[in-house]
Amino acid sequence: MTLQTKAQTFQSLHVPGDPLVLYNIWDAGSAVAVARAGAKAIATGSWSVAAAQGYADGEEMPLDDALAVVARILARTDLPVTMDFEGGYASGPTAVSVNIRRLLALGVVGLNFEDQVVSGPGLYSIEDQVARLRAVRLTADELERQVFINARTDLFLKAGPEVDHASLVEEAIARAAAYAAAGADGFFVPELKDRALIRQICDAVTLPVNVMVSGDPAQVRELAQLGVARISLGPAPYIALSTTLEQNARAFL
Repeated sequence: MTLQTKAQTFQSLHVPGDPLVLYNIWDAGSAVAVARAGAKAIATGSWSVAAAQGYADGEEMPLDDALAVVARILARTDLPVTMDFEGGYASGPTAVSVNIRRLLALGVVGLNFEDQVVSGPGLYSIEDQVARLRAVRLTADELERQVFINARTDLFLKAGPEVDHASLVEEAIARAAAYAAAGADGFFVPELKDRALIRQICDAVTLPVNVMVSGDPAQVRELAQLGVARISLGPAPYIALSTTLEQNARAFL
């Protein structure tokens, strides 16, 4: 499968009501296992990739190491691969562009790009995040690369337990519109779990909506009925397997 075909295939898999399910992986071995299970595409999870190498999430893992992991994954699968690129390992648009060039040179056809200030307070303003997103899109265009930019908002993830998620929906929709205008292809709302709010966002946002789940596969059908176009599991697969590993090791040791 050519890179262009992979990119087109990956784009086409984002269908509201018939969502792409991404069982997030962390290395070449887990990618091969998930591919054997019938995956249509391979997606890394930043938390899992970092944890598998002994790092914390939040760009604590050096970029060189993170890209090396992705290179090994790409060498072991012919499926479309998308990387959780966190905040681009940079703050300003120029530095983001430099890092995006390195990522796209590997052969990925998608990336997650988040609006939280990594290792800092809160989120980038809409204006600042739009500038960062434009840098990603312009870089891809300059390289003549079709890439699915999954614009992630951490509005719900960063909200404290006292915050009513319903009060954040208006800003989320505004961010989605701005991100779409800047060249984003998808809109990711991790930690949003209220079904009515998910439906509200799916109805209001022009981009395919991505939600994250952690457990019951039965959620896929329910979320499809809400109009979700992409479902990912984030760190849940890694946590489950590493917990089992620790428990089994403890039994022997």
